[in-house]
Amino acid sequence: MKKLNQRLLICVGLLFSTMVIAQENTEIIFHKPENPARAKAPFSEVVQAGNLFFLAGQIGMDRSVGKLAENGITGETEQTIKNIQGVLQHHGLSLDNVVKCTVILSDINDFKAFNEVYVKYFTKKPARTTYAAAGLAVGAKIEIDVIAVK
Repeated sequence: MKKLNQRLLICVGLLFSTMVIAQENTEIIFHKPENPARAKAPFSEVVQAGNLFFLAGQIGMDRSVGKLAENGITGETEQTIKNIQGVLQHHGLSLDNVVKCTVILSDINDFKAFNEVYVKYFTKKPARTTYAAAGLAVGAKIEIDVIAVK
């Protein structure tokens, strides 16, 4: 029994030290955005830690015209997800790499309409948190941030 406890203790110690070394060696990269105009933002569009990609929140801004997408929550949700796809593609990823979404709605009553669009794109069903908050940037109805794994 004493030898078993010693072996267990050694295994736990090795596992812990491996985890610490892995964390110490994880490079953190603050990626520059594909679009240089977005580089003026006071945050990184994507931060990479090892094989994890943390995307800043995206709203339904149609970047080609500089306005929120039309058709209310449905249009904004679709555009938000397209914006996420664009950022992911720039880093060699797709929506299939997403493991976690955080969704902020300006009105929780939009949940059903948002969800009808969301399920068409996130077919792998990543973990998700959804809540409502007043006052999203530029009057947006939705903001989504994601974590993806390469």
